[in-house]
Amino acid sequence: MRIFAAVDIGSNSVRIKIARVIRHRLETIHEDRVVTRLGESAFRFGTLSPEAMEDTVKVLRRFYRQVQDFGVDQVRVVATSALRDAPNSAAFIAWVHSATGWKVETISGLEEGRLIHLGVLANTALGGSRALLIDLGGGSCELTLSDQGHIREMVSLPLGAVRLTGEFLPHDPPRSVEIQRLRRSIGEELERVHKRLARAKLRNVVATSGTAAALSDAAQAAAPRDFRARAGHISRAAILSLAHRLARLDAKGRGKVPGIGPRRAEIIVAGAFVFAELMERCNLPGFRYSPLGLRDGLLAQMLADHDRATIPRKQVEAERRDALIAMCKQYGVDLKTAEELRRWADQLFHQLRRVHALPPDYAGWLSAAAMLHEVGTFINRSGRHRHTYYLIANSEIFGFTPQQRLSIAAIARYLGKTRPTPADAPMKALDKADEELVPQAVALLRLAKAMSHGSSGSIVNLTAEVYRERVMLKLDARDNADLEVWLLSKEKAYFRQVFGRELDVEVF
Repeated sequence: MRIFAAVDIGSNSVRIKIARVIRHRLETIHEDRVVTRLGESAFRFGTLSPEAMEDTVKVLRRFYRQVQDFGVDQVRVVATSALRDAPNSAAFIAWVHSATGWKVETISGLEEGRLIHLGVLANTALGGSRALLIDLGGGSCELTLSDQGHIREMVSLPLGAVRLTGEFLPHDPPRSVEIQRLRRSIGEELERVHKRLARAKLRNVVATSGTAAALSDAAQAAAPRDFRARAGHISRAAILSLAHRLARLDAKGRGKVPGIGPRRAEIIVAGAFVFAELMERCNLPGFRYSPLGLRDGLLAQMLADHDRATIPRKQVEAERRDALIAMCKQYGVDLKTAEELRRWADQLFHQLRRVHALPPDYAGWLSAAAMLHEVGTFINRSGRHRHTYYLIANSEIFGFTPQQRLSIAAIARYLGKTRPTPADAPMKALDKADEELVPQAVALLRLAKAMSHGSSGSIVNLTAEVYRERVMLKLDARDNADLEVWLLSKEKAYFRQVFGRELDVEVF
């Protein structure tokens, strides 16, 4: 029974969730949350303060002991908006590593939104054809438009409750002019998306995070009993009314409002007006709160990577597929050609498993490299393989971590005259294990490229026979396959170098 832990280092609070795998599903066995305001100084003064870093590291040390007590097999630790913004984030990451041994990943706003979407989808049915997910944290607000489980649009806006409080609300209670400036700034940020969301006429709106929970509890407590029975839905009018009510109170008064508490009271006004402006400008009816969030997405991702027979795995694969197709379209790649190369790469991977012995996940990296191998042509056909590497390595491709993108980029990089060597920059950027495995994936993709180089559909089937010292590729061709055979023969030397076997080709 495997046990996973997800640690979310947010701009306002640090959270941990531990779950064990039972019958292909996750069962939560522990949760903890501590407010450290890590992002407060970063948003106000531009750097993480030593005090906030120290407080956060203390909490993480406690979380580390919890992980040990529960016998966790895998931990994933991510940081969000505060570390994305702060120039001294590397010092904090080093401090955490020294104190716990954990490697902190600083994820982008879009990856944060994807993981939240995955966490919600893996644990609940969104219902309906379309839904909007809103996650308002301390430093940013992620908006995700979901349609039948697929992410159709996503944006990350700098509208976090801690960030906005520090920037716009220096007085307590805030002054009217401060509220006006706050709302105007929120409105300017929403200019990027409000028309598209308003036209979508969304009725299914789900909000996550502590701010949404506090507003939901406060609005429910203030509403008549029959209103509270409506599945926790908070109307647009109720949100706006609550925002104005909270703005008239000082922090002590806000802290006494049901569901808010003293720490949340310090930042709730800014968060409330973000929701109010969202509802008004995007023509949203209100929202219902979900306790699911980034931690659940991290756990679902770990489960998907560990167990292929799960709902999260299917969702992750669908996200990756959507992302690859979207990138192909963005850079003008012929999808039919890309799909053909992917098909041969997949067949070679599975038929030559005894030869390459690559981890199962490399099937996905190889397929992705096959799909994206020509994106660099969009920049310039001359040097396209270098351009391909740059675009893949530096693009946001849903479902793939930065390190996975580096592996995919390196595999796609070497389809020209050059071969991977340890001294190459793309190879030096890889983890040590991937540095040894990527050349094998490159060799497979080069074979697939050779097989798909001739007229479309010349080769219709492939059978690989593996012997102790050689590999025989038997090609079923409907047309003349001289070009493919010639190109495959040019790969024999590299195949021998990588796998230590001879490569023979036969057409029938």
